Amino acid sequence: MTLTDTVLRGPVKKDRPALTTRTVKRRNMAGHDLGQVELEPTIFGLEPNRAVLHQVITAQLAAVRSGTQSTKTRSEVRGGGAKPFNQKGTGRARQGSSRSPSQSGGGVALGPKPRSYRQHTPKKMVHLALLSALSDRAIVNRIALVDQWEFEEPKTKAAALALRKLKLNGSVLVVLADDETVAARSFANLPDVSLTSYGQLSAHDVLRADWILFSDRTLPGLPAEPAAESMADAAADAAPAKAPAAKKARATKKAAVAVAPAAEEPASDEATEEVDPDA
Repeated sequence: MTLTDTVLRGPVKKDRPALTTRTVKRRNMAGHDLGQVELEPTIFGLEPNRAVLHQVITAQLAAVRSGTQSTKTRSEVRGGGAKPFNQKGTGRARQGSSRSPSQSGGGVALGPKPRSYRQHTPKKMVHLALLSALSDRAIVNRIALVDQWEFEEPKTKAAALALRKLKLNGSVLVVLADDETVAARSFANLPDVSLTSYGQLSAHDVLRADWILFSDRTLPGLPAEPAAESMADAAADAAPAKAPAAKKARATKKAAVAVAPAAEEPASDEATEEVDPDA
């Protein structure tokens, strides 16, 4: 390969790593094994992008900062209006105010002021960071799945027992549906448990937790339930039955429209004959 070939060649195309299909054990609240479930490869089977993860999480942590810190400049410090001593004859450096940054009790030079620390991050980058975080947790087998939450009433003791039965130690991020208020109130007082929904899930929340706990309702990419599939099939079967009735109604309407002008034609001919000038 010559130097010319090296300079004139185009950009090198990098192939993306192939998606990996991973599985997770499906259990109930009592800890009984209900089989294996395949995780969606486009969500849990990616190769984590560490550079994107670092940039997005840094932006998310920066956005949390309140940015209310403030210092006073020499113009904002009270006092210092009079010249502290004569310009000459003291042997000291000349001073015009006792509130200059070089004086004790003076203002602060170049100090922090209230500002926003938010960083603009593209939506595709945020989405890729979330998928990378979920894939990272799936690689180390830190994804847990429960079939459903069977809390009859909000009870912290029952929630703690369920976590022990599932053998989830450390910090746990529980992903709940919006209407699962009983489960949310049951987990609310546990110190090592954080609650969120899939719509509010972030890469920082995923990486800071030791376990990510989903249910059948909140696990992304899970196939539809048999009841939902049967309802969809019933709707599909009922749709063709309604089609002939609709076609018949349209045919009747067209026939009525065609008959109406035919009934009006004789009246128009009679009117023409009455206006004939030769009569």
